Amino acid sequence: MLNRTAIVILNWNGKTFLEQFLPSVISYSQGARIIVADNASTDGSCNYLQTNFPEVELIQNSANGGFAKGYNDALKHVDSEFYVLLNSDIQLTENWLSPLLEAFKDETVAGCQPKVLSYNDKTKFEHAGASGGFLDINYFPFCRGRILTSVEEDQEQYNNSQEVFWSTGACLAIRSELFHKVGGFDEDFFAHMEEIDLCWRLKRLNHRFLIEPKSVVYHVGGGTLPYNSPRKTFLNFRNSLFMLTKNHEGMLFPKLMWRMLIDGVAAMSFLAKGEFRHFGAVFKAHMSFYGKLRTFLKKRKELKSTSTTFNSVGMFRGNILWNYYAKGVKKYSDLNKRLLD
Repeated sequence: MLNRTAIVILNWNGKTFLEQFLPSVISYSQGARIIVADNASTDGSCNYLQTNFPEVELIQNSANGGFAKGYNDALKHVDSEFYVLLNSDIQLTENWLSPLLEAFKDETVAGCQPKVLSYNDKTKFEHAGASGGFLDINYFPFCRGRILTSVEEDQEQYNNSQEVFWSTGACLAIRSELFHKVGGFDEDFFAHMEEIDLCWRLKRLNHRFLIEPKSVVYHVGGGTLPYNSPRKTFLNFRNSLFMLTKNHEGMLFPKLMWRMLIDGVAAMSFLAKGEFRHFGAVFKAHMSFYGKLRTFLKKRKELKSTSTTFNSVGMFRGNILWNYYAKGVKKYSDLNKRLLD
């Protein structure tokens, strides 16, 4: 399957990461196509690639349209059976690719991810993806190995392959046919949670996503946008509402109002802690959502008309916030698994 696989790295002013991590991609991905899709970088990334890595294919996007549009634009030009979408700030390990491709022997599998550990502390999971992603009853994402801000130490407790709700965009292996069938990433998201939305749309067509921990990668995380950035807060809060509006299976507005109330509590928490820029980011996220509500109601209608059988595996029928803050549950292993579909 290697020569049917394209590893596509989206780059925006990430020359430093390319210098640091591209050699591991080349060393451990023999037989696969390696492509850098550049989002109109201004730091000399393209010249660096052409000079130092002529064997790496380069696609130059005309503008920085963010993660979603950047990949959509680039992948229109990539004719391969499998895509592996790879962040530029990831260090690969030997034999990382084979277990991911092995998963595609099951034709029901749309995509999968490796176990993602922290590059800066290799004993711990990394926030973005850890060992597979889930959603709770209010559509808050969490992972095996990471619930909200609590990240676990990797003691091989989540080393079994299993079906999950979503696979991380930091390192996402996916069938190209299915990626294009549903229109790729939603470009209104710009960045953050677009991969969860993509997985959700494919699960509405009864496809499956897996975590394959035999594959291990190390992720710096926050390379383009730090985790404590108000911009990231804005994108996460806004895009979560986008995703809910498009994909929620039941009555929309009661669920949407409840979720926005929870957002309001989070905003007041930021305010109480003096984190005024994060408070403002939540407010701006809601204003931006209102501006796009009609668009997303239309997308919701279109999705409902094309959905077949929703595969809800990986949905947690409990409240992750209640578990975390009221019950003190900080580890995936301590959650009530009877509430997992």
